Amino acid sequence: MVRRPGLSVRLKLTLSYAGFLMVAGILLLAAVWVYLLQYVPDDWDQRMLHENPNRQLLAYTFAPAAGTVLAILLVFGLVGGWFLAGRMLAPLTRITEATRTATHGSLSHRIRLPGRKDEFRELADAFDTMLARLEAHVAEQKRFAANASHELRTPLAVSRALLEVARADPDRDLGEIIDRLHTVNSRAIDLTEALLLLSRADRRSFTPERVDLSLVAEEAAESLLPLAEERGVTLETRGDIAATTGSPTLLLQLTANLVHNAIVHNLPEGGTVQVSTGVRAETVMLVVENAGAPLSPELVPTLTEPFRRGAERLRTHHAGVGLGLAIVETITRAHDGTLVLAPRAGGGLRVTVEFPSACGSEDRGPARTLPSP
Repeated sequence: MVRRPGLSVRLKLTLSYAGFLMVAGILLLAAVWVYLLQYVPDDWDQRMLHENPNRQLLAYTFAPAAGTVLAILLVFGLVGGWFLAGRMLAPLTRITEATRTATHGSLSHRIRLPGRKDEFRELADAFDTMLARLEAHVAEQKRFAANASHELRTPLAVSRALLEVARADPDRDLGEIIDRLHTVNSRAIDLTEALLLLSRADRRSFTPERVDLSLVAEEAAESLLPLAEERGVTLETRGDIAATTGSPTLLLQLTANLVHNAIVHNLPEGGTVQVSTGVRAETVMLVVENAGAPLSPELVPTLTEPFRRGAERLRTHHAGVGLGLAIVETITRAHDGTLVLAPRAGGGLRVTVEFPSACGSEDRGPARTLPSP
């Protein structure tokens, strides 16, 4: 937007300071004048002008002195106001320079304004915090783009290699190549859909509705029960009615991702997954915990990074595309919730998601267990 040129803030402060100083001087001189007039007679005698002072004489002698004082106050107000305004606005100059630097793409610099807390220093600190978050976000986006490019390049490279093999060897069994192409292509489609879901969730492009997390948990558990049975994992759901507001589809995706990760990354035999919901004073909770190998406290916070996998997580047909917890974190953030990952003492992971509670929640009935052979 193009703006018309105007007075600078420093000049405005200078004029304001000088104006207030002039008004104060005029009021002071007016008070003195009114006070003196009470004790000076209002007669005029040219012959007794120097022997009998009156109001006319007082005005004749007082007005030039008052004008001189006002002129001095005006000069002092302008010079002093310009100097004081410059000193007061010096932090704003540093903030402006930092802003201009940031507009050119540099996010590594900081203002670090010294001195005690005031409005300018609060603004500078807030700007430094914003720069730090922007720098971290940009770095995260660059890592995400690089990782996404790598993940997408892998199935494309494999597909090209399979096609070159089929073209170089026409007598080769095409059925095997087609099956492998189908597997690779399915993985690329899953990755693309996950990226699209991640983008939609981050934009918050949904209409909030009332959602009961306990029903969402049951639906996700029932849909993934065949996978739990295949891997010999006992899947259990329990908890109270936990009503929140948000997108039913995204919250179901969040719960399904957590349950899927808990099933896949579990013990080879005798694994367990527990899904529970609860209600607090102002929030509702969804907790998914599973057995599994011990996880270090340093590794757990990094599991929500896109394409991040633990050291023991292998690429199988159930391993996913490495965006499961990243999608969970994005959906949680889009619903103004909090996500906490913590390693279990005996191995495995405990994931707790909290959302703002919707009004009118009631206690849920007894726990429900989904048996698994």
